[in-house]
Amino acid sequence: MPRPAPTVPRFYPPERAARRTEPVTQPPTPPERSGKRRVFSWLLRWGFIASVWLTLAGAVTVLWFARDLPRPEAALDAVRRPSLTLQDRSGRVIATFGDVVGEPLRLKDFSPFLPAAVVAVEDRRFYHHSGIDLIGLLRAAWVNVTAGRVVQGGSTLTQQVAKTLFLTNVRSTKRKVQELLLTLWLERHFSKQEILEIYLNRVYLGAGAWGMDAAAKTYFNVSARRVKLAQAAVLAGLPRAPSRFNPRVNPGAALVRGKEVLGTMVDSGAITAEQAQAAAEQIVFPPSPVAPGWFADWVADQSQLVLAPDADAVVRTTLDNRDQAVAENRLSALLDGPGVAANAGEGAVVILDAATGAVRAMVGGRNFRGSPFNRAVLARRQPGSAFKPFVWLTALETGMTPDDRVLDGPIHIGNWSPVNFERRYLGEVTLEEALAQSINTASVRLLLRSGGAKAVASTAARLGIADKLPKDASLALGTGEVGLLELTAAYAPFFNGGNRVVPYGLDRTPHQPEPIISASEAAMMARMLGAVVSRGTGRAAAVAGHVVAGKTGTTQDFKDAWFIGCVRGVLIGVWFGNDDNEPMKGVLGGGLPARLFHDIAVGID
Repeated sequence: MPRPAPTVPRFYPPERAARRTEPVTQPPTPPERSGKRRVFSWLLRWGFIASVWLTLAGAVTVLWFARDLPRPEAALDAVRRPSLTLQDRSGRVIATFGDVVGEPLRLKDFSPFLPAAVVAVEDRRFYHHSGIDLIGLLRAAWVNVTAGRVVQGGSTLTQQVAKTLFLTNVRSTKRKVQELLLTLWLERHFSKQEILEIYLNRVYLGAGAWGMDAAAKTYFNVSARRVKLAQAAVLAGLPRAPSRFNPRVNPGAALVRGKEVLGTMVDSGAITAEQAQAAAEQIVFPPSPVAPGWFADWVADQSQLVLAPDADAVVRTTLDNRDQAVAENRLSALLDGPGVAANAGEGAVVILDAATGAVRAMVGGRNFRGSPFNRAVLARRQPGSAFKPFVWLTALETGMTPDDRVLDGPIHIGNWSPVNFERRYLGEVTLEEALAQSINTASVRLLLRSGGAKAVASTAARLGIADKLPKDASLALGTGEVGLLELTAAYAPFFNGGNRVVPYGLDRTPHQPEPIISASEAAMMARMLGAVVSRGTGRAAAVAGHVVAGKTGTTQDFKDAWFIGCVRGVLIGVWFGNDDNEPMKGVLGGGLPARLFHDIAVGID
């Protein structure tokens, strides 16, 4: 059997033999590179998952904030409080209540200065952003940080429209998110010109004025069609703080703010520096109309009874602006002058027509802004001797006359012994003289002779005194509490032939005078009240060349001082005192009150 051929080993070079005997492998990867790849992969995977969940969470959050989102389709529906505009007897506006909206204007109808000023000061990049201005937000943040306080806001005009039309001023995350959503909706459905037009017609500018046209008429008595550059600057500066920059409330702040707006318009290129300088010198505000706050509030309350609910109304009142200004100025002068030394801290005045009861002026205190409480209508104080005419009228109705006599002498009623102010007695005097000198003992005797307190209270009620009165003889000295307007109107029958009047302020609702006493009794009362001024306690009320009649009143410890009188058919009622009932220093009805009557009577002549 043949032997197999011997296997001949093959020869390899040493380096090749090594490659044949060892496995071929790559160099090992560094450990840190492998770890980075794993981290990156993990971050990519979980980042994707987180983004999905964040997107879902964001969608849910938006849906939650949008669940009670106002219906944006109602963007142009006006929702406001009905307005009540009050005019004086000549037709001049004296007060407004509720929301006042001007004429709705298209953008092209506005004075060109208005939109230019608004865009410059409120949203300079208005035409270049999509409703939310990130650049503006960053700029405002930088300005506020460098100033150390909030100087600028980052809201765009579109955001302000969204808030004005749909939302409230409540600061909350929900409100801000809803504002952003509505901002995007507005930008999608309206053009920039339409959004600016909505803003100009709807923005609140103080004093109840909504929109530039209402504000222009309120502050400058012009339409927004004819607003000048200086006026536009003031109006454009109001939205930031309508109450603080209100020209009627703070003209100084309004002037400064108007100049700031002009400077902003220069920076934005809307006007030149020369135009701004000229406009700054032209910023002036018309004199504010007399704002008879007490009268306006009183009439507004009356109007609720006669006007249709939920409807705008313009009502002419009985107010005489000239009489109102005279009454306010004269009262203020006396309180700030001799009233200081006399410790007379407050006063009130009413002026009304004796024939009809139409109220021509009403001053409820020294300062309406400081104290809107109406002392002419709401306060109840003892009238003192100003109540005595009702005692004398009751005596006349029993058959007595001004020439009949009554005893002025000591009198005792149980443990009560009324005395005269001068602590002296005149004996037998006529009724006319007793009233002229305001004799207390005579008043008590007349009350007792005429049926007592019940009869006198009945007489006072017939003439218009509605308050509850004392049931004892002290009523003869005016110990019951009454109001100034009520008491003054109750004097009307003495000077209009015997007719009771009801004081009113709405010109559309006059009350028909009601015969309440005879013409002869009225004439006798007017005669005796005339003696009070001509030779009695009310001489300070006399007006040269005119017949003046009235009655003084002073209460115990000088807590109240009154004068109610009539001149040329006009009744003027005056009261002085202190809200806390602190006594005045010797103030009599024939002093400051009679003097104020005289000053007002001369002023309205």
